[in-house]
Amino acid sequence: MHYVAHLSRDPTLKKLVDQYDSFKLKPYKNVCLRLCESIMSQQLSTKVADVIYKRFLNLFGGKEPTPEQILQVSPETLRSIGLSNAKVSYVHNVARFTLEQKMDHKKLSRMNDEEVIGYLTSIKGVGRWTAEMLLMFTLGREDICPLDDLGAAQAIIKLYGVKTKDKKKLRAKMLKIASAWSPYRTYAYLYLWRWKDDVSNKT
Repeated sequence: MHYVAHLSRDPTLKKLVDQYDSFKLKPYKNVCLRLCESIMSQQLSTKVADVIYKRFLNLFGGKEPTPEQILQVSPETLRSIGLSNAKVSYVHNVARFTLEQKMDHKKLSRMNDEEVIGYLTSIKGVGRWTAEMLLMFTLGREDICPLDDLGAAQAIIKLYGVKTKDKKKLRAKMLKIASAWSPYRTYAYLYLWRWKDDVSNKT
């Protein structure tokens, strides 16, 4: 894989690169559905998020819904599958925005990373982290650095022995460590998440 040699220059990350299989980013066309899925999974464990997302797809016979179909589902029905009032409203916001702005994969592909983040965070309910996840896993961008991701931050603190409790200093330190991974920071984060999952599963 093209990024392996570059990331292996960092001795700490090299251990993870050697330990785990390589990754491949696969672009995913349905931007609206991906954003809705991200909103549903906010502040939930992966297991709970998966259950809610399956229930959501079951409302449409297990198929991927169009934005129009999402808007036709009543707030009561969305609440009945486990979504909070806020998330119900955010899911509808995304579907509405998709239709009004004619948002699709092609349109976002023409924007750079920061333009995509600015565009998506204008939707109420979509924050920077959600936009960054979309850049990684839907648009397949290779150099995304989601500093606000708690799991990855915990992995960096542990693996690199970062001692500071000061949020600003921690952020600056993480940015400095991650700068060595550019232009493949997305893959570095995939390794950090894989390691973090492994450690969590063993405890």
